[in-house]
Amino acid sequence: MNEPWWIDAAKAVVIVNLLLLTFAYMTLVERKLIGRMQLRYGPNRAGPRGILQPIADLVKLIRKEAFYPATAIEVLYISAPALSAATALAAFAVIPFGEGWHVGDYYISGQVANVSIGLILLFALGSVGIYGFIVGGWASDSKYSLLGAMRTCAQLVSYEVSLALSVLGVVIMAGSLSLVDIVADQRENWWFAGPQFVGLIVFFIAGIAETNRAPFDLPEAETELVAGYLTEYSGMRFGLFSMAEYVNMIVLSALCVTLFLGGWVGPVAALGPLWFLLKLLAVLFIFIWLRTTVPRLRYDQLMAFGWKVLLPVATINALVTAALVVAL
Repeated sequence: MNEPWWIDAAKAVVIVNLLLLTFAYMTLVERKLIGRMQLRYGPNRAGPRGILQPIADLVKLIRKEAFYPATAIEVLYISAPALSAATALAAFAVIPFGEGWHVGDYYISGQVANVSIGLILLFALGSVGIYGFIVGGWASDSKYSLLGAMRTCAQLVSYEVSLALSVLGVVIMAGSLSLVDIVADQRENWWFAGPQFVGLIVFFIAGIAETNRAPFDLPEAETELVAGYLTEYSGMRFGLFSMAEYVNMIVLSALCVTLFLGGWVGPVAALGPLWFLLKLLAVLFIFIWLRTTVPRLRYDQLMAFGWKVLLPVATINALVTAALVVAL
């Protein structure tokens, strides 16, 4: 059995399009859920029950005039949204969504790329994507965009530390950095959400901050900074930044499912992708729920919360896990 390059290419095309489709309609689902939770109407005008709203949003972004400041650094200003969007989409390549299937003489694996250091690669792609946000704000030559970029840099760098430390326990217990091996270990033993519950909580909170979601949406706080690092962006360039943030949320949710909730493992192995999707939607629902109900923290509260609470807790969790593994 083998898997030639054209199967990998076909899987990549399918995964990217499914990811974009999920992003598009999760924006509709989010607005519908927020409307229901806050006792008001969500989108209900574009198509039956508003089902065509994502398509209407896309058409509006494509047709909107794409201007940029006269003093902007053109190459960096234009390329920054594309960099953030490309890295966000590429990060999903190492996340396993199924056990794999035999079709004729070929074996189709349950991920686009099975990398032995998949977890490090995913974090590396996320770090590269951050440059798009920071450079885009700086290249706009606007004080509002620059302030938003500085806040983004401070927040993302701060919470990357907690995010990385929160998964060390999982890596130690699984004995591998491969996401495929981590899921396989959970299939043979137990989901890491139990023994690594503290790590799961730290990972989820840091993931909210890494994706600029409420209550950690200060880099885009309209009441203080107009719109953050993307103040001077419009049209599809603005759309690419928005897509990058939302796709990052989906990728981090998928990583949470993979590391702590058993990935595609479920009662019926043949339905692996379905179990993965259901778990992914459950985590995304929690993201939306928090945005609807939790108020935003002040900037000083946000930084103090990250460094004084999450970082020590994540460090203690990793050290305790290492001690238990060594003892066993």
